[in-house]
Amino acid sequence: MEDKLAKLLHFLQDDLAIPAADLQLALRHPEQNPNLLPIILWQYGLVSLHELDRIFDWLQGNA
Repeated sequence: MEDKLAKLLHFLQDDLAIPAADLQLALRHPEQNPNLLPIILWQYGLVSLHELDRIFDWLQGNA
């Protein structure tokens, strides 16, 4: 699980240019897990719907 989260965080920072501070905010969410992280980022307005779609595509391809 840790490896999947690390890869996801790497993708979010490198491919989508999401700042580390934004990711840390989302990771502090009580229900945080790698499957909910994209939704949390979207709820906080840290990613657009297009970016959310790209994240889901990445997750599907790296399951």
